[in-house]
Parts: sequence; structure tokens; C-alpha cells
Amino acid sequence: MGNELKKKYGLPTAIAMVVGIVIGSGVFFKAEAILKETGGDMSLGILAWIIGGLIMIACSLAFAIMATKYEYVNGIVDYADVTVGKKYGYYVGWFMATIYTPTLTGVLAWVSARYLCVLVGFDIVGPECLSIAFFFLVANYALNALSPKLGGKFQVTTTAVKLIPLVLMAIVGTVVGLVNGMTVENLTSAAVTAVDGSPLFGAIVATAFAYEGWIIATSINAELREAKKNLPKALLIGAAIVMAIYVLYYIGIAGAVDKAVMMESGQNGAKTAFSTIFSSIGGTILFVFIIVSCLGTLNGLMMGCTRGFYALAARNVGPRPDVFRQVDAQTNMPTNSSVIGVLLAAFWLLYFYGANLTASWFGPFAFDTSELPIVTIYASYIPMLIMFMIREKEFPALKRFVIPALALAGSVFMVIAAVWAHGLNKSDKLLEMPIFYYLIVFAVIMALGIFFSKPKGETK
Repeated sequence: MGNELKKKYGLPTAIAMVVGIVIGSGVFFKAEAILKETGGDMSLGILAWIIGGLIMIACSLAFAIMATKYEYVNGIVDYADVTVGKKYGYYVGWFMATIYTPTLTGVLAWVSARYLCVLVGFDIVGPECLSIAFFFLVANYALNALSPKLGGKFQVTTTAVKLIPLVLMAIVGTVVGLVNGMTVENLTSAAVTAVDGSPLFGAIVATAFAYEGWIIATSINAELREAKKNLPKALLIGAAIVMAIYVLYYIGIAGAVDKAVMMESGQNGAKTAFSTIFSSIGGTILFVFIIVSCLGTLNGLMMGCTRGFYALAARNVGPRPDVFRQVDAQTNMPTNSSVIGVLLAAFWLLYFYGANLTASWFGPFAFDTSELPIVTIYASYIPMLIMFMIREKEFPALKRFVIPALALAGSVFMVIAAVWAHGLNKSDKLLEMPIFYYLIVFAVIMALGIFFSKPKGETK
């Protein structure tokens, strides 16, 4: 076995990874949540989509600038290494490998199963859905572990497929809605229900899941041809495509189905919208495309998930670097890293199910793993962006200060919004805030990382 990953991906795969990871579930999965957060105020929901998108674009711009200079094994860990220091880079890598990527991968396996269950009439919180979710998780792991090139091709294909229903709904739904008056009615009518606190904060945090994942595209940095040129292009082009499609799709939905239907059941609301515009058969076919798009998102996340411990081992840190930095000679895949990655994804899938889809197996520790880890990653950007502005003196003012400052402001805003949506908006008592219990779990897992933080051969 060798220990180096080959340059096997091109710009199309990188763009498809950005678009494919981000688009695929959140725009459907979180539409219901955003409407509930805003009390049914669709105009406020569109504003939340725009603000969330601008934050994503600002951050992708900042990291695209870093990508033109830094290239090693895993983009986000590289950037943390160079800007703040190797110790900080290790903990960012540990967080990505143990919490961030596997939690999102686990959630996406369930989301993919959820939409299939809606299509065939199964209970979306029943054992059928959980069984299908675990099958999707293992099947996607097998695809990437046995044939990473095929996984890359699958990513490009599913990205193209997933754009079909979104673009059609954006165009046809808007036209139909303008003709029958549904668009104007949904966008101008008052909120359906009253909302306590700041509905915009909660809605923006909900968009975070829909917009998140683009940073995982940097995990294939070492496998991307001409990475310093192609990764920045992929981040910028991908982010712009995503924001435009999300906003236009949301407007299209406003012309297809009454917002009260979407608030009642997001997944059935999406199916109703497609069936209303494209007939029952056409709606079913397009709904199949939605399932494929979710599987494409799962695939992109799995590509990042399987490389998490390899990124640590390549730096000679983490548990057993000698084991996790091995690359299979036939598939050029970090197989051992893949195994631990899918194991953690399965763990977080089970946790998500028990915490959010049951009467709660975990008591007060029943926090939302589809949102809170995302906000933590925004918090991790803050030191990187500050140190980049301090250290990188060779860049012009626009690249050194203006763009990173915008990304910094967006990251701080996301952290504040999350504290509000999952903390202060839930209760004024610390022990009743979901974010408090998430931070306990986060702290325990990060503390475990201390035992593996020393490079092999060093003494503590």
C-alpha cells in the first residue's frame, strides 16, 4: 500500500461536489422549518434564504483566496494549520472527522430514506425509514471505498439530475403562480401563526443546513488536479449556483402550493407542489429526481467523511496514524479512514433518530445534529479569518481585509443566530437550552482529542 492520494479529480467534479453536497435535501427538508420559524411569512423566508446565501458566498470567497495559496491534504485543516497554527489545525481536523462530517452524513442518509418513504407510503419516523437510511449509508460507503472514481462520476451525474426538478419548479411554478395569483397571495399575506422572539434568526439558522457542505469540497484538495486554480473556481461557481437556485425554487414553490400545506408537512408539501404543477405522474417522476438529488448529497458528504481520519494521519496525529494514513494500492482510497468514517456516521445517524424522531432516548441531550454542528464550524472560521488578515500581507486590501471581514461578520452572525434559535429563544434557563447540551457533548469529544494530539514519537 502507498500513503499518497493521486490527482484523480478535475474541475467538474469539484464544482459538482460543492453544488451536489449543498443542493439535494435542505431546500426541501428545511422549507417546512423556515416557514414554521417565520410563522408562515414567505417574504421573510426568502430574506432568510438570501442572507444565508450571502454568508455562504462571503465565506466561500474568503476560503477561495486561501485556496490559491495553501494546498496540502484537506483544505479546511490546511487553512487552520497555516493561519492559526498546527495545534488549532489538529482540533479543527478532529472536529471535522468526529462530529461535523459524520453528523451531516448520518442526517442525509435519513433524509434520503425519508423522501423514498414519502414516495412509497412508509412512515418517515418508523423502522422502515431507519432501515433504508442505514442501507443508503452502507451502500454509499461501498461505492466510494471500492471505486472512488465511480463515486466522483456519480457525484457529477446526480448533480445534473438534481437541478432538473429545482429549475423546472423555479420557472414553471413562478409562471403558474403569477397567472393564478398564488405567488402574490403567498408572498403578501400575513403570517399564519404568531412567533415568539426573532423569527428571522431562527429561519437563517435553518437555512444553514440547506447551504452547508461546501467546505467539505476542500477535503479532496490532495486529489484535485491543479487544486490552487480549480478549488477556488469550484467554491465560487458552486456557491453562486446554489444561492440562485435556492431563492428561485422557493419563489416557484410559492406559486404551486399554499404555504399552510408546506407548514403542515414539508416533505408532502413538496410532493403536492410538484404534482399540482406537473400532474400526478410528472410530480412522481420529479419526486424521484429529488430522492436521487438527496443521494447525491449523501455521496458528496461520504467523500469527505471517508477522508477525515486520513487528513489527521497524514500529519502524523490522531489515533494510530500508521493505520489511518494507509492508502489502498488498487483503489487509491484511504480504506481504514473510510471504515472509521462510516462507523461514526452510523453512530450519529442513530443519535439523530433517537434524539429527534422518537420520544427522545437521550433526555435533555436531544439536540438537532442537522444544525448545531454547522454553527460550530462557523465559529471555527473566526480565528482563521482574523489571523489571515493579520498575517497575509502580500494580498491586496480587497483580498486581505474586505472579503475576510465580510466572511467574519457572517460567521459571527451565524453563531449569534444559533445561540438565539437553540438557546435564548427556547428558554431563559441555561439547563433548558438545547445548545447547552450540545456544547457539553462537543466539549467531551474535543477533550478526547487531546489524547491523540501529539505527533507520533513525541512525548507529552
